[in-house]
Amino acid sequence: MSACPPVTQLKAAYIHGTWRVRFAPAPAGLPADAMLRLERHAEFSESVAGVVTRELGSTAVQPAQGGHAATARLAGDLEDGHLTLDESSNGVSITGAWNGKMVEGSCGRKISGTWKDMSSSAPADAPDVPFTLERVSGW
Repeated sequence: MSACPPVTQLKAAYIHGTWRVRFAPAPAGLPADAMLRLERHAEFSESVAGVVTRELGSTAVQPAQGGHAATARLAGDLEDGHLTLDESSNGVSITGAWNGKMVEGSCGRKISGTWKDMSSSAPADAPDVPFTLERVSGW
């Protein structure tokens, strides 16, 4: 078994795939668990794009909980082991900001960081919510 490469050497393509998201604690009005899918960005080959999917219950058809939709678009970058993603529930405005770091020694299978509610209904002092991403499938 070979050793994991340093996280600073991993490129965006390495994180393409499906990830399980766990928030601790859950963001206000949103579930503690979600799924995230990342792939190559259509315009910027060194960037990632994708979606985050949350179970919002019977109101999942439309943006509900704090302006967040059951499925939101993602776009961002992985640089020197740091992941940044902008989330948009409506395809226009940013409704969430993800800032994470690949966990050293996890061979690119775990990322931890914080998520911030950036929706129009978020309080001005919305807290940073800790999250962990764990790879389900992909590279």
